[in-house]
Amino acid sequence: MCLNVNLMLSDILSGREPDIRMLHDMDDVLYDRSLMDAPDRELYYMYRDLSLSRSDYERIVEHNLRYDITVIPPGMLGTEYVKTAGHDHPAVPGTDVSYTEVYEVFEGEAQYLLQKKEGSSITDVVIVRAGAGDKVIIPPGYGHVTINASNKTLKMANWVCREFSSVYDFFKEKVGATYLLLEDGFIPNPKYEDLPELRFLKPTNYSEVGLYKNKEMYGLVKQIDMLEYLTKPQEYGELFDKIIG
Repeated sequence: MCLNVNLMLSDILSGREPDIRMLHDMDDVLYDRSLMDAPDRELYYMYRDLSLSRSDYERIVEHNLRYDITVIPPGMLGTEYVKTAGHDHPAVPGTDVSYTEVYEVFEGEAQYLLQKKEGSSITDVVIVRAGAGDKVIIPPGYGHVTINASNKTLKMANWVCREFSSVYDFFKEKVGATYLLLEDGFIPNPKYEDLPELRFLKPTNYSEVGLYKNKEMYGLVKQIDMLEYLTKPQEYGELFDKIIG
C-alpha cells in the first residue's frame, strides 16, 4: 500500500481531536527556567489510536499495536528548540528487554535523541536526523526525545505496542534528555554526569522489516506480522544490533 501523504493525513485525522501538549505540561523538562513564568501555550498535538477503516482498526488491535500521529510546529522553548517531553519504555513482562517503537517523518525534519540507561549511568547517546519519508526504529533500552529544529512543521507517525504506558519519570528527574539542542548546537544537560559523546546514525529504512524511504509505513497494516519486533522485541536482537551499530 503506497498512499498519498496529504490525502492519508486528511482521511485518518478527519473528525479526530488531538491531545495537546501545553508549555506548562513540560515544566519538569525545560532547560530555560525563565519559561516557568511565561503564559501557557500550545506546543504540539498527539493523535492516538488511528486507522483508515474499521477493519484496519480491528486488525491493529488484534495484533496489540497502535498507530499514532504527532504534529510539532516550529518554535523555541526559550533558548532550546521545541521538543517532546521524552520517555522510556518498560520491559516486556517476563523479560529484561524493553518495548520498542518505530517512527516515520511525513513532513519537516526531526532529530531523534536516543539515550541508553544502564543502572544510574548513561552508556550511549545517539542522534538520528530524519527527513520526509525516513523511518527510525527506537531499539530496546533507549529512552528518546524528538526535536524540531527546523522552520517547518514536523508531522510524524509511529507504530507501537498498545499494551504499555510510556515512563516519563527519569526525564523529569533529570530536567530533560542528556543533550539539549540550542541555536548553537547540542550542549550537555548539566543534570547528568559522565556523559558519552554524541553519536550520529542514519535513519532505519530497512526493507527486511518493510520500512522503505518514501513508502508510508501505515501500509504495514496489510503485512502486520512485519511489526512483530514492536510486541516481541526479545526475539529480534540481531535487528537491534544492526540499528545501533
